[in-house]
Amino acid sequence: MQTYEQELQQAKKFLLEHDDYLIVSHVQPDGDAVSSTLAVGWLLSRLGKKFTMINEGVIPKRMNSLWHADELINMSEQLPQRSFSRVICVDCADFERVGRTKELFTEDAMIVNIDHHPTNNRYGALNVVLPDAAATAEILFDLLSLFDVEWDVEVATAIYTGLLTDTGGFRYSNTTPKVMSIASKLLSYGVNGPEIAESLLEEMTLPQLNVLVKALNTLTISPDGKIAWVHVTPQHMLDTGAINEDLEGIVNYPRNIQGVEVGILFKQVNTGAVKVSLRSAGKVDVAALAQSFGGGGHVRAAGCRIEGDLEDIIIQVVERVKQAL
Repeated sequence: MQTYEQELQQAKKFLLEHDDYLIVSHVQPDGDAVSSTLAVGWLLSRLGKKFTMINEGVIPKRMNSLWHADELINMSEQLPQRSFSRVICVDCADFERVGRTKELFTEDAMIVNIDHHPTNNRYGALNVVLPDAAATAEILFDLLSLFDVEWDVEVATAIYTGLLTDTGGFRYSNTTPKVMSIASKLLSYGVNGPEIAESLLEEMTLPQLNVLVKALNTLTISPDGKIAWVHVTPQHMLDTGAINEDLEGIVNYPRNIQGVEVGILFKQVNTGAVKVSLRSAGKVDVAALAQSFGGGGHVRAAGCRIEGDLEDIIIQVVERVKQAL
């Protein structure tokens, strides 16, 4: 097994020796996925390389001000008429998480897998996987630091955004001394920390507030007070005008109730599928639990998609959490 430093050096070699890259992240990209995609794009632009940035799903509107975010193609709306043999996957815990973007990979595509999820199955020809990293953006800070390129506020803002979102505003247990050291370095490049925090963590749209109210009206707590969950239906989304990114953070409300060990958000995609987000106080490894349903993530934060009826899935997942407790 290679060391992390050796993996970084291999990735550096790959980026220097080739050209015409496809950069992809996971479906329905979050702050870390978007930031990591753009950070790789920024690096390749500085190296004079040709690249295309694509994902499946709309990027959160709050990310639109990041470096060249308008060039990140949503495959659901636009399908490039070509394929790529050099692919960089960021923040994808497993190959299936790249979604439909894999349709653009050639059969012999060389894949570099850059990720921080403990459940990552190292699907790349080259893998830079550090489960201890707070975010994929943290790994990219290390990777970009190996190149002879001059940093600017734009790439610093992208990486800071990834760190901020995946640490919950530097509040979660993954906020290590290294994370704070990196954040300090990024601030020295001119990153406006308070402005980013206000935009990403504090501000709410009216649809976001209204769908939160709908979700909280479904709040259920197990008899022992250790599991709490809410659900959101397509009708809730329709009634409030909410979009997927408006659901960000809702799972923390049941989790934050005093005494609760696991908080869950069940998001009904349609009559036959439900997306499940799980958050743990620490006693339950929700990554393992999500993996048992075909998903993945981290010990304290994970998710999966389950086919079936909403009520049946709630019963199944809550029962599995009870067993884990």
